[in-house]
Amino acid sequence: MNISTQKTHNNCRFCSEISQANGEDPIGSANNAEQYFIIEAAQPWSDNIWMEPNSIPQGVLDPLKFIWENGGAIRPLAIAPDKEYSHPDYTRVFYYRRPAKFFAQFEKHEFIVPHALLGSLALALLKNPEELPNFEQYRQQTNHIREILVCNHGNVDVACSRFGYPIYQKLRSEYATANNNLRFWRCSHFGGHEFAPTLVDLPQGQYWGHLKPEILDLLILRNGSVKELYSYYRGRASLSFFEQIAEREIWMQEGWKWLEYHKAGQVLASDEINQEWADVRIDYTTADGNISSAYQARVEVKGSVMTAWKSGANPTLEEVKQYHVTSLVKLT
Repeated sequence: MNISTQKTHNNCRFCSEISQANGEDPIGSANNAEQYFIIEAAQPWSDNIWMEPNSIPQGVLDPLKFIWENGGAIRPLAIAPDKEYSHPDYTRVFYYRRPAKFFAQFEKHEFIVPHALLGSLALALLKNPEELPNFEQYRQQTNHIREILVCNHGNVDVACSRFGYPIYQKLRSEYATANNNLRFWRCSHFGGHEFAPTLVDLPQGQYWGHLKPEILDLLILRNGSVKELYSYYRGRASLSFFEQIAEREIWMQEGWKWLEYHKAGQVLASDEINQEWADVRIDYTTADGNISSAYQARVEVKGSVMTAWKSGANPTLEEVKQYHVTSLVKLT
């Protein structure tokens, strides 16, 4: 495909179209996070809403700053209020955290609090957990619900709104009404707009990109071969770059049951200078502990492609390395 001809009526070349046309693999691009702090906030969202008190209350920004300054890996996100889900005069807050080194999904906490208590709740969740009992009346029992967040943050990159909103609309209209265990949200940026449309699936913490309408049924309902999702998978939030690449290959072998396993990864050795290769180990166990094993993988560079980090009339193209797993061994 000649990417130079992929222009819209306003002469914008979308970074995600360039990425896809040039065959960029999204794997390894999931943000590594130990925690998620997600709040309802009305659109439009500014480019960097987490640095601007006019967008997000200072009472929320202060405890986030505390975590960042102490080296914590937390991903804040804004979700757009929904006429069916949301409550006037109240703000919904999701807080997800990694419960242990080995885990299958993030531990979920949801609250719906009066606007005036948002800062106090943020402080309790992120800095002073001994104060959490004060908010029990606002806690929601929704651990059975998967929250699907689709990036619609057009002020970061127009590709996110141009391609994210139609995917969100389809998900919201076709899947939410038929399943009480699913909710869909428009959310702020979580990285990787060159892979738009992109979403994060919580509590699994799985990231997806370059999404197409025809793949949504499999992604949401998990009703077919996981191998068909290979080229859309960005990785799992609890794993690092090379670990994410290895984990995809393991998942393709293990199938859907892999999602239920408690797992953790480590990079055993790597080319720290040129990033040409890495040896990775992924340990896993079943929830009951009856099965416990590990995989060891070798990840190597297989070439490179050109991509664009930003949409625009004349986006700068950058060369990015592409990786694959050259050896995968199940340890006994």
